[in-house]
Amino acid sequence: QVQLVESGGGLVRPGGSLTLSCVASGSISSLYDMGWYRQTPAKQRELVATITNGGSTNYGDSVKGRFTISRDNAKNTVYLQMNSLDTEDTAVYYCNARGYGLAFEVVNYWGQGTQVTVSS
Repeated sequence: QVQLVESGGGLVRPGGSLTLSCVASGSISSLYDMGWYRQTPAKQRELVATITNGGSTNYGDSVKGRFTISRDNAKNTVYLQMNSLDTEDTAVYYCNARGYGLAFEVVNYWGQGTQVTVSS
């Protein structure tokens, strides 16, 4: 079993910045991709950014150029640096990790989420 714990959310003014962190623990040796998704009551869960174990990144169109995802494999941690935040970025941000189960099936793991609120 893998556990993901997010931190770094909070209240920020439009145009400000925040950095989120997600630490993975447990049976983490099988993890290969990690990422961030966000969700509001009015929307389905939305891709923010993903990063492979080798460092290849992918971003959702709404955050491209403003957000940066990175990972530190030695610390089992993935980060999301968010710049030029807008009110539309307000959401609960969830950390995601993909790995293999005991039968080598693909398994998705999710954190409990951290609230990001952008407001003046």
